Amino acid sequence: MRFNKPIAVREIAKKYGLKILGNKDLVATGINEIHKVEHGDITFVDHEKYYKQSIYSDASIIIINKSVDIPEGKALLVTDQPFNVYNDIVNTLRPFQPLNGRPMTDQHIHKDVIIEPGAIIGDRVKIKAGTYIQAGAIIHSDVIIGERVMIQSGAIIGTDAFYFKKEEGRHHKWTSCGRVVIEDDVVIGAGCTLNKGVSGDTVIGEGTKMDSQVHVGHGAVLGKHCLVAAQVGIGGKTIIGDHVTIYGQVGIAHNLNIPDHVTILGKSGVTKDLEAGKTYFGYPAVEARERYKELATLRALCTENKH
Repeated sequence: MRFNKPIAVREIAKKYGLKILGNKDLVATGINEIHKVEHGDITFVDHEKYYKQSIYSDASIIIINKSVDIPEGKALLVTDQPFNVYNDIVNTLRPFQPLNGRPMTDQHIHKDVIIEPGAIIGDRVKIKAGTYIQAGAIIHSDVIIGERVMIQSGAIIGTDAFYFKKEEGRHHKWTSCGRVVIEDDVVIGAGCTLNKGVSGDTVIGEGTKMDSQVHVGHGAVLGKHCLVAAQVGIGGKTIIGDHVTIYGQVGIAHNLNIPDHVTILGKSGVTKDLEAGKTYFGYPAVEARERYKELATLRALCTENKH
């Protein structure tokens, strides 16, 4: 999430009673989870396993639960509860605003956009020319929609990330402050659900077409001109390349890389990174021709046993 204006690290430390180590003159320009950080961002870490990854990331300011050495030019904010401070910063700068009939703020909707009765459009939504939103679609806050996009009835764009932190046996919700970005000439089928990023963007690339009841998890990226059939589920932060075809009822785990020109056949389960230009099938998904050989061998063995 980018801030509307920079915030001094001293101001953050004072508000939450935090100890500053390192550069006390820094200003923060955004806040992000570790997978999405850029220079100027705040992130947090509360487990030693991830200290190095966080401290040596592109983040400028790290909220942490222990005093440790830090590279020159960065700042640590030390607290017993890094997650709570991170979440409170997000909630303060992006407070909860329900879709309750009040006038929406900072909408930029082109005059040529067609919005059927019953569609709901939230705060800070931008929609370009030629887009068509059918009745019953819901576009939550912080969604960017390109030109000539079709969003069919019942689609819900910008739902919260399914992201929780477990502490003392309970799951605590991680506030979503990211966006959904839908590029030009995309079709989103009826009943699809697209989670916003936790702090970054969920992206649907130019020309990609989705059938009904597809789910896209938080921070996932679909490339250009992909075809996604019904009842596909794509896990959070998975990156899918261009010209990928995904048949119906495929499940794709989170944090994977699916490169260009891959085809995934129906009912397959993808549990690891794939190779470009190949066709995959089965659970776990492997190259289709290998899976077919396995099935043929199994069939032959079964036939022999019958005799």
